[in-house]
Amino acid sequence: MPDSRFFTANRRVAVIAATTLIILAFVNFEITAKERILRHGTTVLLELAPVDPRSLLQGDYMTLRYAMADEVARAAAEKGVRDGRVVIELDEDGVARFVRIHAGERLEEQHLLQFRKRGASVRLASDAWFFQEGTADAYRGARFGELRVDPEGEAVLVGVRGH
Repeated sequence: MPDSRFFTANRRVAVIAATTLIILAFVNFEITAKERILRHGTTVLLELAPVDPRSLLQGDYMTLRYAMADEVARAAAEKGVRDGRVVIELDEDGVARFVRIHAGERLEEQHLLQFRKRGASVRLASDAWFFQEGTADAYRGARFGELRVDPEGEAVLVGVRGH
């Protein structure tokens, strides 16, 4: 009769290996999705609200607040939604303007942008831009967050502009 400890140890190794493979597959899927957005996403500029570019624990970075977030927060509160997509229009320079909360309708010349409402604040994209230590002055005057946005509204922050 085989030793049951052998099967238990083998089973444990198999579970650990399978879990590791699943985690790696998920991480690679997420990386591939972000890379696809970077390559094929629409460039969208979101106007920034005033920010403070310094963190003692994290080094030089800029906390980003998007000017559009207050409008989105009010519209989301009126509709009673916490997460969703907003419809935006881009001007000739690629600067986004809030139009409305998306209700599933088909869009022609407009774009979608995901949002998440947590408490009173709305998150439209990454809320931090990290940069090389000692270069804070170069970013202090940033006016826009530059995003790449896919057709479903998922956004990746690629930089800041107007600095």
